[in-house]
Amino acid sequence: MTSLVACAFLSLIISLVALPRPCTAFRMPSPVHRTPRTRVRSRQPSLLRMSASEDASDTIMRIDNVHAEVGEEEEKVVKILDGFSLEVKKGEVHAIMGPNGSGKSTLSKVITGHPDYRVIEGSITFKGEDVLDMDVDERALAGIFLAFQYPVEIAGVSNSDFLRAAVNIRRKREGLDDLDAIEFSMKMFEELDKLGLDPSFLDRGINAGFSGGEKKRNEVLQMVMLNPDLVILDETDSGLDVDSLKTTAEAVNNFKASHPDKTFLIITHYQRLLDLIKADRVSVMKKGRVVLTGGPDLATTIEQWGYGDWLEKEAAGGREAVLA
Repeated sequence: MTSLVACAFLSLIISLVALPRPCTAFRMPSPVHRTPRTRVRSRQPSLLRMSASEDASDTIMRIDNVHAEVGEEEEKVVKILDGFSLEVKKGEVHAIMGPNGSGKSTLSKVITGHPDYRVIEGSITFKGEDVLDMDVDERALAGIFLAFQYPVEIAGVSNSDFLRAAVNIRRKREGLDDLDAIEFSMKMFEELDKLGLDPSFLDRGINAGFSGGEKKRNEVLQMVMLNPDLVILDETDSGLDVDSLKTTAEAVNNFKASHPDKTFLIITHYQRLLDLIKADRVSVMKKGRVVLTGGPDLATTIEQWGYGDWLEKEAAGGREAVLA
């Protein structure tokens, strides 16, 4: 039983970074039937400024009217995403904020293909391709990366073996040659030093015995080594002390500075992470959908006023507000 559980967890984690699956416990089921429909967004011109039309070719990911649920038995099925729509531009840092239970982490799982979550309506396109028709590993190979809120420990699979295999499979997808052991080690040690991780971590099992901060920095290490096109940070600031948060944010900023075309979707409750990683746009979720979108100053407003009645009015009206 223990080996089956380990195999299942290993399959899920490896799939998310594009390694071959050693077992089929978490193989994605066939895509469910979805009936897309156009979402009507009602706006109030007297209060809200309409967003300017932008070139669709700049959009790296478009999520349109997604409804998603979790649970197997009919009486236990819970709908979490309820008409979620979002457009993310290439090279953008887009923050997703919202109270507990608003569906932020569910969104990250739906995008990356967690098998427990079912999309019953809507569509997600990434670089023009239908994400919902892809298996988990295909999404990773396409360039989608998720840094987990709660990274899983996998004993028996070393960080170095795991990352070298994942990096070379990703490079193969991009038409590049494999990194040999020396090239890989040089790159790895350089990034370890930036993140303040001890080189001995490479020989240990994935996240095995790591502190909370070390696990989060290990996720960022995977991001840097895999070089994805879309990075989803799911509450990376959760459980980090001030120093670990600064180190993690600095690594993310360095990666973004050297790869300006990379896109980030940052999921967080608080402004403190956005004080260190500057967002271009901020969207606020409530009850499974976006109720407010604005510039980086919106995070400051959230910090001051919280997620109270002023957001409830937007959610109750069923509109997606766009602030100047």
